[in-house]
Amino acid sequence: MDLNSDLGESFGAWRMGDDASMLDIVTSANVACGFHAGDPAGILDTLRAAAARGVVVGAHVGYRDLVGFGRRAMDPTSRELVADVIYQIGALRGLADAAGTRVRYVKPHGALYNTIAHDARQAADVITAILDLDPDLILMGLAGAPLLDWARQRGLRVVAEAFADRAYTAQGVLVSRREPGAVLHDPDRIADRMLDWVRTGEITAIDGSRVRLRADSICVHGDSPGAVAMARAVRARLESAGVVPRPFAGTPGV
Repeated sequence: MDLNSDLGESFGAWRMGDDASMLDIVTSANVACGFHAGDPAGILDTLRAAAARGVVVGAHVGYRDLVGFGRRAMDPTSRELVADVIYQIGALRGLADAAGTRVRYVKPHGALYNTIAHDARQAADVITAILDLDPDLILMGLAGAPLLDWARQRGLRVVAEAFADRAYTAQGVLVSRREPGAVLHDPDRIADRMLDWVRTGEITAIDGSRVRLRADSICVHGDSPGAVAMARAVRARLESAGVVPRPFAGTPGV
C-alpha cells in the first residue's frame, strides 16, 4: 500500500506543512508545480529531500489559482488547460532532473482534481496533456471516479487513491470542505479507519453507511493541521498489521 502527501506548497515566507517530516513517512510525494502553490526554490528543496529519502515524485498540477490555493472551481478552455498541465509537469521535470530524481506520475490538485473526476471535457484535456508530454506517466485519481476509466480507455496507466483525512458521502465521493465534518483530524481515529478499509475494502461514510473503495494509495494532506501525526499514525497502524508501505510507481530513480 502506497502512502502519499501533497508537498512543496510553501511560497516565499509563507510556510505550508512540514515536508521534511512527511518525507520520512510517505512513499510518494505529490509536489506542487507553482500554479496553486509553491515557489521554484522551495519546490527544488522538496525534490532534493524526496530524492535523498527514496520517495517517488509526482506532479501535483492545478488551476492557476495561487490566491485560492487551487480550490476554486474554474472553467479554462481546452486550449488553456492542456497547455497549463503540460507547462506544470514540464517545469517540475526540469527541477526534478536537477534534484537527481524523476517525475513518475501526475496527481491533479484541489478543484481540478474534483472537477475532472466527473467532468468529461476537462478530464479529457488533462489526459490529452499527459499523453502529449509522456504517455508513460501514471495518472492518480479518486477511487471509483469515471476519470479512471476514461484514462484507461485512452491508454494511460492509472492508480486510485483513498483519503485518510477526508470524509466520504454514501456515494463514495468526498464531502465538500464547506460541510461540517469534511476534514478529519484525530490521528488514532484516522489510523483505525484506514486499517479497517485495508482489511475490508470498505470505508464508513459520513452518514454511517459502508462504502466499497478500491485503491492502491492513501493520501494525507500535507497542509492539514497535525498532518505529520496523522501520517505517522496511519503508517504505524498499517505496519503493525503487516501491511508494508511501498510506492505504487516503483523506484524513484532516473
